Amino acid sequence: MTAAFFEQEGPPEAEFHPGIARRMAHKTVAAGALIRDPAGRILFVVPNYKPHLDLPGGIVEPGEPPSAACRREVLEELGLDRPAGRLLVVDWTPGRGPWSDQVQFVFDGGVLDPGSDLRPAEDELTGLRWAPLDTADIRASLRRRLSLALTAIDTGTVIHAEMGHRYA
Repeated sequence: MTAAFFEQEGPPEAEFHPGIARRMAHKTVAAGALIRDPAGRILFVVPNYKPHLDLPGGIVEPGEPPSAACRREVLEELGLDRPAGRLLVVDWTPGRGPWSDQVQFVFDGGVLDPGSDLRPAEDELTGLRWAPLDTADIRASLRRRLSLALTAIDTGTVIHAEMGHRYA
C-alpha cells in the first residue's frame, strides 16, 4: 500500500462522538492461498492448534491488506515467498467454538511441484498434505469454499460466499 493511496483519501476522519469507533463490532479477517499440484491436488497445512487440515494462510494483521497477509502467511508457514495470485473467493463464516466470525479471502496460489522445498513452520504446523478436495479431512464449509475457488479459477470470476455457499 503506497502513501499516495492515503494522500488521495485526504486527512483521517475525526470522530464526532469520541470512543464510538472502539464500541463498533470488529470481524476477524483471514487470507489463504489455494496451491495446487499438476495433478490437481490441493496443498493443505496440518495445524497443531485445530483438528482439521487448512489452507496455508492466516489472520490479516491490522493495517495489512489481505493479499499481503496471504503472502506473509505462506512465507511464514511454508518458507515459500510468492505473491498472492488473483482473488478467487470472499467468504463469511460465523463464529464457532473459540473462533469469531470471519471474512475469509482465498487467493490463487498457483501450481507447485509437490517435490518443492517447503518448510512447515514447526511452531504452528505438524506437517503438510497434498490431497484431492473430495478426500481431504476438512470442515464442510471449507470444502464448499474450495469448490467455489476451483470454479472461480475455471470461470475467471470472483465468488462471494457465506459459509461456503455462493451468495447470489
